[in-house]
Amino acid sequence: MTESEIQLVKKATIYDLRLILTNGDKKEYTVEELLELLDKVAMAKEQE
Repeated sequence: MTESEIQLVKKATIYDLRLILTNGDKKEYTVEELLELLDKVAMAKEQE
């Protein structure tokens, strides 16, 4: 994977998390909830 591809993957992951946060019902999250969301995004990326 090139550096450019790595940067695209990072940006896509951040965007995925942003969509989850903005489309959810909650407006405030605990650190534990954010970590859980990050784990879910990471696991989904591994399965792609």
